[in-house]
Amino acid sequence: MQRKLLLLPVLLFLFAKATAQSPLSVDYIMRDPKWMGTFPSSHFWSEDGNKVFFKYNSEKDPADSLYKIDLSKANQLSKVKWTEEKTLTKPQSAFNADQSLRIYRKGNSIILEDHKKKTESQLIEWFEPVSNLGFLANENRISFNAGGNIYVYDRTSKTVSKATSISNGSKSTNTGSASESKAGFLEAENLNLLGVVRERKEALAKSRAYRESIRESSSEYVYFTEGKNLSNLQLSPDEKFATFSVFTPASNKNTAVPNYVDASGFTENLNSRSKVGISPSKVDIGIYDLTRDTVYFVTTSNLPGIKDLPDYVTDYPEKIREEKERSVTLSGPVFSPDGKRAIIQVRAFDNKDRWITELNLKTGELKTLDRQRDEAWIGGPGIGGGFGGGTFGWFPDNQHIYFQSEATGYSHLYLLNVASGEKKALTSGSYEVFDPFLSKDKKFWYMTTSEVDPGERHFYRMPVMGGSMEKLTSMTGNNEVVLSPDEKKLAIIYSYSNKPAELYVQENRVGAKPQQLTSGQSQEFKAYNWRDPQLIRFDAADGAKVPARLYLPDPAKKNGAAVIFVHGAGYLQNVHKWWSTYFREYMFHNLLTDLGYTVLDIDYRASAGYGRDWRTGIYRHMGGKDLSDQVDGAKFLMAKHGVESGKIGIYGGSYGGFITLMALFNHGEIFTSGAALRSVTDWAHYNHGYTANILNTPEEDPIAYRRSSPIYFAEGLQGHLLIAHGMVDTNVHFQDVVRLSQRLIELGKDNWEMALYPVEDHGFVEPSSWADEYKRILKLFNTTLLEEKP
Repeated sequence: MQRKLLLLPVLLFLFAKATAQSPLSVDYIMRDPKWMGTFPSSHFWSEDGNKVFFKYNSEKDPADSLYKIDLSKANQLSKVKWTEEKTLTKPQSAFNADQSLRIYRKGNSIILEDHKKKTESQLIEWFEPVSNLGFLANENRISFNAGGNIYVYDRTSKTVSKATSISNGSKSTNTGSASESKAGFLEAENLNLLGVVRERKEALAKSRAYRESIRESSSEYVYFTEGKNLSNLQLSPDEKFATFSVFTPASNKNTAVPNYVDASGFTENLNSRSKVGISPSKVDIGIYDLTRDTVYFVTTSNLPGIKDLPDYVTDYPEKIREEKERSVTLSGPVFSPDGKRAIIQVRAFDNKDRWITELNLKTGELKTLDRQRDEAWIGGPGIGGGFGGGTFGWFPDNQHIYFQSEATGYSHLYLLNVASGEKKALTSGSYEVFDPFLSKDKKFWYMTTSEVDPGERHFYRMPVMGGSMEKLTSMTGNNEVVLSPDEKKLAIIYSYSNKPAELYVQENRVGAKPQQLTSGQSQEFKAYNWRDPQLIRFDAADGAKVPARLYLPDPAKKNGAAVIFVHGAGYLQNVHKWWSTYFREYMFHNLLTDLGYTVLDIDYRASAGYGRDWRTGIYRHMGGKDLSDQVDGAKFLMAKHGVESGKIGIYGGSYGGFITLMALFNHGEIFTSGAALRSVTDWAHYNHGYTANILNTPEEDPIAYRRSSPIYFAEGLQGHLLIAHGMVDTNVHFQDVVRLSQRLIELGKDNWEMALYPVEDHGFVEPSSWADEYKRILKLFNTTLLEEKP
């Protein structure tokens, strides 16, 4: 009897393992996300600081709408009516230096707001659309663009002068101003019969005549663009120069993606992107000297290292390379507040160099102020891409510029004196800085950083010349902050690992307590006890500490099997303490854990949030350290968490699908099965902007592509593979898996299957597609890792 009693707990344990269940199901969690509740996004303040606006959906509408919470009315929540919403934005708005004045476009008019006097007035009504409004150094003067030229309105004299004379035609064929053609019979009769039409035409002629009478042109000089389209036309604040960009796009063949279920009933082609290895697009910056009446272009030939070759060329000694200037892209210029100086960002097309330069406006020559070289590729928070962007601008003193750089291995904020060249790091440490901006009084920096932990984001204030940072937010997780117009309050969209986003408001001071304004979780969503996964680091074979999210099952349900999830995008972070954009996968991981699986979600090499070395860890070898991190994660689970050999699966989408393929093709001894979703199978078929950063181009670096593309390793498939792909995917084309499937057929592989989704693009939309895909994934793991019958 005693022996039978001793065996009873063991039998109960085995019974619990055999019947492990979950209150969740794939159909349940993959429904339209509205079942979870409504969560705020895209928040901003009203101009008086009394209201917070945000996207929301408390009335179960087909899509999110604009809502507001009125802080002056006991935090009253209401949907914004369209009549109010259209008054919230001021098109083409611009402020003066102290932000006491604002100009904006209303139709073809320019409106001036005086925030101190609380008045609004129309400055001018133009006869054609206006754009690019701005205050000049003399704030009584305002520049605007119209008809491909720059005009200046003087608020004192109430006159308009034409600053530039630019024609889209050719000098050789220009015959001056064309006179109006003689009206034909139909037009003459129309004007004779219809008085209102006749009056409108006469009014337009008078408007044009008035425009001609009030504009001032200093010379007869005209710059002819020879048919090229100019962009970014701007006037220097001192009104001595105008600059513009000429964009010459690369002429490359795009890929046609067939849509087999078009509403027309015919197969229609969707015009998609071109492939990696394209010839470069070109941006030239022109300078229009308004004093000398001449136009010339920025030159880059004197940039230090402009002819430097990347290190990888040593792998191709047989190639003969001529010494020549590398192709570059230019962005800017950005003028100093007084207009006397200008800076330009230059980026090499091969992604190895970023130069920050001062532009000599009189000659077009560039003086290098800072050069960042990276033998992998230039990147990181605030750095900007090939066509500019990122953190980059002037201090109000007209002497210093600010920018971000990964010079220390982490993206930090720098200040540089243009005259002396002295550079100062305003932030430092093993963390990253995001979205810094100056306070209105220019005494402080505000920024978000990961100083507390790579998996947290907090909002800080710092003296303008650097120093101690004050942490203004206190909630553990992600704090997405928008500062009120008077800079006295913070509007925070906050979330935690198992808590979707909610809106909070807080006073702008250290230690202030945030007040929650929304509570959007549905009762149905709250009914389940969503896990707070452990954030851990395990040891990689090369000594790196790899971050991961770990989901551990109840010991009574543990089945000895594990699933490793691989996030997409490559440069993306998913091991953090806030609500994941992979919320469906997060819920699926809760379901798996309920069923007894151990789940590991890894921020492998190349993931965001961990500095330059982590970011570039896959340079010239995708499927190298990013894949070995998955293998080391599997070994960690077997060594530390009782996961059994032969019972490990892997899955992921996009980049995660690519890693899944590489795992099954190269490490069948570790991974028994895997689901590759919308996966890249050959990097030579992906886009240029992403792929060329990491692998260079197929023509220049075929070694990198050969060792990084799954299609070359398909013969190594041992385990069970599920391929799932949307057929109208315009990002990772359906062609990718078609080519791979033919390769698998020719290799005689029969342990794989494919699920196709005719109406889905790269990001699935239909709940039925999500449910079908994840039921197949769950079935794959249950049948191959637990040997359950289908």
